[in-house]
Amino acid sequence: MAEQEEGKLDPKFFERADSYIALANGHITSEIHPGIVSNSLMYGASRFNSWVAAAGFTNGEDMKKEKKEILEFFASQYKLMLEENLDDYIENYDYYMGKSKVDTRK
Repeated sequence: MAEQEEGKLDPKFFERADSYIALANGHITSEIHPGIVSNSLMYGASRFNSWVAAAGFTNGEDMKKEKKEILEFFASQYKLMLEENLDDYIENYDYYMGKSKVDTRK
C-alpha cells in the first residue's frame, strides 16, 4: 500500500474529508437517522479500503497472508482519527452542537 510520510497530510486531505461529510449529511432526513447514514459511510470506507489494499498485491493469496496486518493498519488508523475527533467534540461540544455561538476552538 502506498502510504504518506508519517505525520504529513497532503494539502487536500481535509477538503476531501469535508466533501465526504457533506455527502453523508445530504442523506440525513427526518426518516433516515444519522446512524443509518454512518453505517453506509463506514461500509463504503471499508469497501474502498479493501480495494486500496488489494491494489498493492499481485494475487489474492499474497493478500490473504497480510490480512491481519491490513486489518490492524486500518483499524488503528480509524481509532486514532476517531479519538482525535471525539476529543475535539468533547472540548467544543456546545459550539458544535449549536448550544453556543461562541467559537472556543483552539
